[in-house]
Amino acid sequence: MSQLAPFIEEFVKECAATRRILERVPEDRFGWKPHDKSMGLGQLASHIAENPQWAAWVVNDDVLDMGPDTYKPFMAKDRDELLKTFDMNVIDARKALESAEEGAVSNTWRMKWEGNVVIEAPRMEVLRSFLVSHLIHHRGQLTVYLRMNDVPLPQIYGPTADEQM
Repeated sequence: MSQLAPFIEEFVKECAATRRILERVPEDRFGWKPHDKSMGLGQLASHIAENPQWAAWVVNDDVLDMGPDTYKPFMAKDRDELLKTFDMNVIDARKALESAEEGAVSNTWRMKWEGNVVIEAPRMEVLRSFLVSHLIHHRGQLTVYLRMNDVPLPQIYGPTADEQM
């Protein structure tokens, strides 16, 4: 069994739960914000949809140099584009993870922001924190946004007030 196999299985399960949430995002509320300092609902959902692409960056590159000149955040125009982008990114992420060399996940990976190192850690740690934990964190935020807009929430780890087992 691959060293990454249990991680890939967890990632796929979390992505399935995330998709169930993204399916509920109301297009007519993309610009809604719970607070002036918060991301808009569409922006947050778009950020979640692009999150899985980090897997390929972490597995395939030693350094990712980000900044306003090199990184343009994805912003879906509608729910269909949101879901298509998420699905494509999950497929690409899974391929990257499944093709990763066994020992490579121990190697150091770096993310730079405008040339300054902001993350430097073993790839496996980055995959755990910046891929899966980051996805779960923002998915949790999105469920609050949806609840505040009276959108019924699907099950993630168990029943919700809207869906019972």
